[in-house]
Amino acid sequence: MKILSVASELFPLVKTGGLADVAGALPLALAPLGITVRTLLPGYPSVMAKLTNPRKIADLPALLGEPASILFVKHADLELYILDAPFYFDREGGPYTDVTGLDHDDNWRRFAALSLAGAELANELDPNWSPDLVHVHDWQAALTPVYLKYSPRGAHIPSVITIHNIAFQGQFSPAIFPELSLPEDAFDVAGVEYYGDVGFLKGGMRTAWALTTVSPTYASEILEPQFGMGLQGLVAERVEDLVGIVNGIDDDVWNPATDKHITQTYDASSLKKRADNRKALCSRFGLTPGSGPVFCVISRLTWQKGIDLIVAAADFIVENGGSLAILGSGDPALEAALKDAAAHHPGRISVIFGYDEPLSHLMQAGSDAILIPSRFEPCGLTQLYGLRYGCIPVVGHTGGLADTIIDANGAAISAKAATGVEFTPVTAEGLIGALRRTFRLFAEPKTWTGMQKAAMKADVSWASSARQYADLYKTLLTKVHKP
Repeated sequence: MKILSVASELFPLVKTGGLADVAGALPLALAPLGITVRTLLPGYPSVMAKLTNPRKIADLPALLGEPASILFVKHADLELYILDAPFYFDREGGPYTDVTGLDHDDNWRRFAALSLAGAELANELDPNWSPDLVHVHDWQAALTPVYLKYSPRGAHIPSVITIHNIAFQGQFSPAIFPELSLPEDAFDVAGVEYYGDVGFLKGGMRTAWALTTVSPTYASEILEPQFGMGLQGLVAERVEDLVGIVNGIDDDVWNPATDKHITQTYDASSLKKRADNRKALCSRFGLTPGSGPVFCVISRLTWQKGIDLIVAAADFIVENGGSLAILGSGDPALEAALKDAAAHHPGRISVIFGYDEPLSHLMQAGSDAILIPSRFEPCGLTQLYGLRYGCIPVVGHTGGLADTIIDANGAAISAKAATGVEFTPVTAEGLIGALRRTFRLFAEPKTWTGMQKAAMKADVSWASSARQYADLYKTLLTKVHKP
């Protein structure tokens, strides 16, 4: 089976969040099942600089009006197509934003071009390789199944869209529609029209053969207005084609026994060695820990992630002997609030703004617990990294967090099954209640160590999830009727 994946980011070449980890790890997990995946990725400058001997596959002389070409390259055991389109992607800043942090004003055109290139590849643009099925990720690639639907040759090609976060929809003015190279009838509720605008994610959800989300609970949640973000009606219409498959992680990259980014490697039988990582972490953040846990936060600093709740709980953490190391960036107001909390509690709360992949490994290896008080969380990966590293997750009961963490209630502790602390409602009071429980558990070394060992035994790999994707692909291929 041959799968074309289309994604706007992919680890280890370019990453802003969990999408990159999924796009990079899933192909490797599918390979043992006899499934070959090639991923189409934009040729950002950071990507182009890391490629070795890419080979041109095809020219696209007028991709939405601009010249582009498709390159093929192998990198880190991944087979990749690179959309080399300097007009769209050779610019300073991140994948989606300029150097000032603002969205590129032509993101609609940039990612429509990516989607159209994906549809062309699905339609045998590469004479030596054509996919049986197309799997696209999030709004940036969501027009791919739209282009396929309105292509005479592409309508028979099965497609899957994975919704990593339905809050990010790619909604744009209807004025862009004439520039998308779609027929007039595509601007319709059966296509990309969305409350009078052009909806990239909406169009993909309407036209893809199957929809997946990144956890079973999130698949249920997005049927509700609170989580569906305006698309809950469409989700309900397509619920028979929707499946929730929880993400996994690359357990070779995230392995405390071999991790080159941490001070001291360890496993579940040598947890005492974590102390060296704790010491290195505190040194890096300038922390002098108290009698309680060292908590960490590795996150986008946004309302969705409940960062304001962490600000509200900061005094409680310190007053009870806890310390807090934070890594992330996001909402300027939340960044300022965290900076103030750190200034108010020097040596007990410390913040590093930005993202640092090696440091995130050390934080998982050296912290006692990781705080993830998300108001909604489609899947989440940081709690999976926490499980793998024996860094106990303290999480809101929502989405993938609810699917992957076993709460430390009395029954779970007695059964030696507890792997974290869950709380609901996701409010400041709810978080403080969960923290109170966490302090009590930490004060019982035998119980805490038992939770760490249970967490590290949890299966957070891609193996089971990859089999579910393989089964979905096979089911869709049985529905193909080629012209």
